[in-house]
Amino acid sequence: MLTKFETKSNRVKGLTFHPKRPWILASLHSGVIQLWDYRMGTLIDRFDEHEGPVRGVHFHSSQPLFVSGGDDYTIKVWNYKTHRCLFTLLGHLDYIRTVQFHHENPWIVSASDDQTIRIWNWQSRTCISVLTGHNHYVMCASFHPKDDLVVSASLDQTVRVWDIGSLRQKSVSPADDLLRLSQMNADLFGGVDAIVKYVLEGHDRGVNWASFHPTLPLIVSGADDRQIKLWRMNETKAWEVDTLRGHMNNVSSVMFHAKQDIIVSNSEDKSIRVWDATKRTGLQTFRREHDRFWILAVHPEMNLLAAGHDSGMIVFKLERERPAFALSGNSLYYAKDRFLRYYEFSTQRDSQVIPIRRPGTASLNQSPRTLSYSPTENAVLICSDLDGGSYELYIIPKDSIGRSDFVQEAKRGTGGSAVFIARNRFAVLEKSTNQVLVKNLKNEVVKKGTLPIPTDAIFYAGTGNLLCRSEDKVVIFDLQQRLVLGDLQTPFVRYVVWSNDMESVALLSKHNIIIASKKLVHQCTLHETIRVKSGAWDDNGVFIYTTLNHIKYCLPNGDSGIIRTLEVPIYITKVTANIIFCLDRDGKNRIITIDATEYIFKLSLMRKKYDHVMSMIRNSQLCGQAMIAYLQQKGFPEVALHFVEDERIRFNLALESGNISVAVASATQINDKDLWYRLGVEALRQGNSGIVEFAYQQTKNFERLSFLYLITGNLDKLSKLMKIAEVKNNVMGQFHNALYLGDVKERVKILENAGHLPLAYITASVHGLDDISERLATELGDNVPSLPEGKTPSLLMPPSPVMCGGDWPLLRVMKGIFEGGLESAARGGAVDEEEDVGGDWGEELDMVDMDGMENRDIEALLNEAEREEEEENDDGLGWGGLDDLELPPELDTPKVSANARSSVFVTPTLGMPVSHIWSQKSSLAAEQAAAGSFDTAMRLLHRQLGIKNFAPLKSKFLDLFSGSHSYLRAFSSSPVVPLAIERGWSESSSPNVRGPPALVFDFSQLEEKLKTGYKATTSGKFNEALRVFLSILHTIPLVVVESRREVDEVKELITIVKEYVLGLQMELKRREMKDDPVRQQELAAYFTHCNLQTPHLRLALLSAMGVCYKAKNIATASNFAKRLLETNPSLESQAKMARQVVQAAERNMTDETKLNYDFRNPFVICGSTYVPIYRGQKDVSCPYCTARFVPSQEGNICTVCDLAVIGADASGLLCSPSQVR
Repeated sequence: MLTKFETKSNRVKGLTFHPKRPWILASLHSGVIQLWDYRMGTLIDRFDEHEGPVRGVHFHSSQPLFVSGGDDYTIKVWNYKTHRCLFTLLGHLDYIRTVQFHHENPWIVSASDDQTIRIWNWQSRTCISVLTGHNHYVMCASFHPKDDLVVSASLDQTVRVWDIGSLRQKSVSPADDLLRLSQMNADLFGGVDAIVKYVLEGHDRGVNWASFHPTLPLIVSGADDRQIKLWRMNETKAWEVDTLRGHMNNVSSVMFHAKQDIIVSNSEDKSIRVWDATKRTGLQTFRREHDRFWILAVHPEMNLLAAGHDSGMIVFKLERERPAFALSGNSLYYAKDRFLRYYEFSTQRDSQVIPIRRPGTASLNQSPRTLSYSPTENAVLICSDLDGGSYELYIIPKDSIGRSDFVQEAKRGTGGSAVFIARNRFAVLEKSTNQVLVKNLKNEVVKKGTLPIPTDAIFYAGTGNLLCRSEDKVVIFDLQQRLVLGDLQTPFVRYVVWSNDMESVALLSKHNIIIASKKLVHQCTLHETIRVKSGAWDDNGVFIYTTLNHIKYCLPNGDSGIIRTLEVPIYITKVTANIIFCLDRDGKNRIITIDATEYIFKLSLMRKKYDHVMSMIRNSQLCGQAMIAYLQQKGFPEVALHFVEDERIRFNLALESGNISVAVASATQINDKDLWYRLGVEALRQGNSGIVEFAYQQTKNFERLSFLYLITGNLDKLSKLMKIAEVKNNVMGQFHNALYLGDVKERVKILENAGHLPLAYITASVHGLDDISERLATELGDNVPSLPEGKTPSLLMPPSPVMCGGDWPLLRVMKGIFEGGLESAARGGAVDEEEDVGGDWGEELDMVDMDGMENRDIEALLNEAEREEEEENDDGLGWGGLDDLELPPELDTPKVSANARSSVFVTPTLGMPVSHIWSQKSSLAAEQAAAGSFDTAMRLLHRQLGIKNFAPLKSKFLDLFSGSHSYLRAFSSSPVVPLAIERGWSESSSPNVRGPPALVFDFSQLEEKLKTGYKATTSGKFNEALRVFLSILHTIPLVVVESRREVDEVKELITIVKEYVLGLQMELKRREMKDDPVRQQELAAYFTHCNLQTPHLRLALLSAMGVCYKAKNIATASNFAKRLLETNPSLESQAKMARQVVQAAERNMTDETKLNYDFRNPFVICGSTYVPIYRGQKDVSCPYCTARFVPSQEGNICTVCDLAVIGADASGLLCSPSQVR
């Protein structure tokens, strides 16, 4: 059983498949009717107007209707499109068991516990016949698929067949009056519409179900006597043919399969049984743990069944319908109806090759599952599930194609799957031992090998290679070298499809498609909600695949789309250009022609084949929102511009592609304030001040215009704007413009007119306008404000702009492939390379000539403003006329610069900053810090070395970042230009390939620092030495070296420095503890166990010896003296002192105080508590500097390196690109 869909719900009592759509209705014991899409696995709708259980439900074959009958004695007819009950049929007096529509007439048949069967006309909504005769509950009733018969089953232990021929004649309007008269008489004198044709007796208990065979004169019935009976009928009589025994409880439902010669039954014994209808033997049994079965439904068209049980329902198939096939060049071998067939793609010739013998077996699913073909030997391997998995090997004689009479005994064997791996070798999977057996064409084992993963299927993966599948992984295994060539984590893979050149592979699982390279390097994954069925590669490297209801494509970059919908599922065998060859579920070869334009267009864009793109734009009907959105998403807005008529979308695309001229044309058409503003922003970004000005004029945005004129130095227009502000009585605007112009008199005048006389007086006085200030002083009288004493005023003048007027200089770039090509297409001729061609996208784009779009003159705005004022001041008062103003003649406004219109300008696309490239390419913390990605660097250091305290590294990060960049000053008004400094750059380096960042720290500096630390230690400057050693420890995580040898040296340096830091920390701690002589001796003793250079070890031993001798611990002091003498001290004074101590100890080998120190037992020192951790005791270590600690310190910051967390998990130091490779 292949379960396709399963639901959990109340007990399911009635089921019906929709004849066309992938829907199933389930009526529940709770009174709800559920409508499910079994393909998508979703609940579409629920209908709950019945009171009590609904036992019968049925879809109409052509109308959007279904009928239901329940324990509330009602039959309801529903329209599933309008989601409502259309009407209710009343008449039955007890529970209704089943309901069914007639396939032609507007009839419904219903069976009820009131011992009757009723036939209703659903158009006239009346009962047209009542069939009486059963003397117990009628459990089911159904129409014959073709004849005028009804079969019913009842608890009175009988099955009855009713003839309803007269009912059909009655419903057809009689042609002549005589017939109508006789019919009226018959009605009048109790004529009956339906008569009992046969009564089938034979069951010993009540019969629960009876149904007709779809084509043959057979009836099958199931009863409470646990038996299934098969009946045959002819025109005159009906008789029992056979009894099928096997169920252990009441048989609930039994039916003939629509497509195969089998009977399916289910029962309250919690099982579904499948029987062979001709041999009348049991084929298979499917059981549930806890649920009794109540109802079966068979799909009228497809190989699908459904069964309802106590806690839901299942939709299932009995056998796989995918035909087994194998491709070989221009031909296809496939298995159909116990024959191997051959199909030639070029001639479309289909012929039988040889019969495939299937032994008569008592179970289903024995059809071929996979087929493998060896073209040179003309041999075919056919695998099936027979005997738990077996294969058959056939050698096809050369002349047998077309002659199906040739019979050959196949070579057989058992195995999970078998595939050809070479010309005359095939591999067989032996699941029990997880081995693969390589066999020759005589079916003899040539070689054995164990597979690298627990494998449940093998597939071909090139000569000598196997693709092995496990539950969640696939690997490619080379049988010769016994090597794994590649592996990939995947959902459970069902089918494997290799491209023609064997460079790519598609792995198909139930709902996913994974595209990978031949070494199983993952390229992309597609997820489908509907089951994936098949696929094949086309000649362009596009993967074409089918789901249950679509043909789709997948591009190499993972983009996918729908090519067309399907009525029925198909299995693609080959794709050539726009033709798909496929097999359907009946094993017939079909040819489907598709429109490949969309995916070829996208593929050409992806592969940058712009000539293809252009010809497709010119010749095809590609359009639609999806295509525009795709082009925008992929960064080709200029291409999308060609598909669009809508001005708003054109405007957005033009802005996105930097095409100002198209944007202006669209903005003029729409004339929306928001669009003009956005146009202004983009034009300003491009430095096209003419268009900026035009956009601001359109929206009358005078504040922005003023500032634009100031920065472009257009003082004439600025003074005109001041006049406009005056006309519009905009005092603030007027004053701003006067400030921008540096016009003091005008400012004084504005302040005076606005009534701010003190401010006007101060302004006039400070700027030396004495006559005006005197006049204002007389007006102010005693209120003259005092000016500050002893201050020298400075004149406030606007700065002169760097560039006056005109647009910014723009880069000249080469014409893009699209501009030239599309334009030549528009002109219908080739483009002469020397010719200065125009138009960013050719004449097709409805561009506005910028000269025609002359900036609306400020004069026009001024006149407009005046007209508005005149209308407002019709009383003739107000400002007084401006007509007598003698304004200077107007200068020509700058036209849009030639650069902006030039056909060869395309806005350069913003490049990726070098720091981003560094950040993407590197997994070394130092290079991430140099690129400015501090957070990434911190994450890497935390993962690699367990570092959590980054405070000591902050300055190092900043040094790395500033050291990898240099900065050039440009104009005074423009920002500095950052330059990335690369490591290992030379003049021969490619300008397009970015090297790694230059780093300020290198390994040689650390070696110098180490020497400095040694020197400070020797001279006893312990604080300075500790600072140097810690600085080395803090720099090492941010050092990058080239070779593996240097990596080892860096790791060795960490160990050396760690020992010194620990020793010096203990020595400094000892010097602080003047009042604790015991602890002083211990720390001095531990210092001698740090791994130091020999001169430093001597000094440490000398110091410890002295401290212990003074404290009367003679025995311990003599141990240090002996160790000192073993180092062969170069200074005689040191050796002499040591010998004296040894001699003293020989006389008196005692210790005054007990120390926590046992030199005989090897130990390491805890870096935090400074106590010995003897061999065998538990400890934790720092993941970076490897210092050891007592377990209680776990989770604290390491006191030696002051960076990492003690006991943290870390992957280890990564300081060289060679480690990453």
